[in-house]
Amino acid sequence: MFALIDGNNFYCSCERVYRPELKQQPIIVLSNNDGCVISRSSEAKDIGIKMGVPYFQIQHLIQQRKLTVFSSNYELYADLSRRMMNTIASLVPAIEIYSIDECFADLHNLNNLHQLGHNIRNRIQQWVGIPTCVGIAPTRTLAKFCNHLAKRHRHHFNGVIVWTDWNSNIQQRALASTPVNEIWGIGHRIGQKLAAQGIHTALDFINAHTPTLRKQFGVVLERTQREMQGLPCSELIINEASRQHIVRSRSFGNIITSLDGLQAAISHHISAGAAKLRQQNSHAHIISVFIYTNRFRHDQSQYNGYQSIKLPQPSADTLTLNHIAQNLLRNIYRPGYEYKKCGIELSGIEPAQTFQQQDLLYPNQHNHRTKLMSAWDNITSRYGRNSIQLGSELQSNHWHMTRAQLSPCYTTQFLEILTI
Repeated sequence: MFALIDGNNFYCSCERVYRPELKQQPIIVLSNNDGCVISRSSEAKDIGIKMGVPYFQIQHLIQQRKLTVFSSNYELYADLSRRMMNTIASLVPAIEIYSIDECFADLHNLNNLHQLGHNIRNRIQQWVGIPTCVGIAPTRTLAKFCNHLAKRHRHHFNGVIVWTDWNSNIQQRALASTPVNEIWGIGHRIGQKLAAQGIHTALDFINAHTPTLRKQFGVVLERTQREMQGLPCSELIINEASRQHIVRSRSFGNIITSLDGLQAAISHHISAGAAKLRQQNSHAHIISVFIYTNRFRHDQSQYNGYQSIKLPQPSADTLTLNHIAQNLLRNIYRPGYEYKKCGIELSGIEPAQTFQQQDLLYPNQHNHRTKLMSAWDNITSRYGRNSIQLGSELQSNHWHMTRAQLSPCYTTQFLEILTI
């Protein structure tokens, strides 16, 4: 048996943890640079706020005090997510973190699953303050389906649904009431193709001719059907696989017209990318840098710069990678343009233990400063990512995201700890 535990309106719920007066109020969270709505409380949905709507279109509601808005506080959300996952792990044998707000749990050989689901919800609410829903079923896809039903009818089922607690008649009614594109792994486009063949609901999908589905849509959709039929086709992924490709990029809060602003942003992205390499005990063979103007501004000159280089020796050293990235940036930079976004890519990633033939013409003494990088990671882990920064990262802050409605980092910054 598997469980899928999902935080309800997670970003909004995180904002409410330290602002309990907003519990029954409509609130929203905005995307990077306060662009559009990416999270809505149930009350915000009830007054008609749509997902993805641009911020400027609903500013009148904020001015009328009908809506509370927050900029994305990723530091807060990541920390509360970590606490939520640790809380779930305290009650089950193993978990697989699927996203920042949801995870699968292994419930094999456990009894009284309905009560366990409520225990998970209650402990997360008490220890972290995040409301959740729990779906429990013999397969991961069915658990996701049950979670969807628990969320859609959370007041009726009190946030927990166990598929095997229902008889066949109730299961059939639940499947018949759910559109096929609500099934995990079936998006809008595949849903349209299935509908063209008369498959409109989850029940239609389960009863569809399996060989025909496989012939037309492939083995992945066949596995989805079998999982919806209660036949397990996948297990939990307990250990996260190492990334084979790391991309770090971000749109600027303000237009950048100078090289030093781009240099600061590239240094920031390199620091984060190199830290990720070391975290998974790997190094990269290829580094790329790109810069973009705003492609939506048709009244302005457009330019996209990109350059990539294969390293003489793979590295995860922040200083080495930053030195190379800055050279690439200088090669592609063109004055006279208004830049909106930049980023870096690290590829050709492999485990750090892999044997490498040394290059006799390339100095190796600064390519792997293992002790220095280890000390760097220990300090940033204890005191925060910005406790150590490259000097070039401090040349400009114009590239930082616009977060005008940012809430305090209550759990990760000493100076922003809540005062009671």
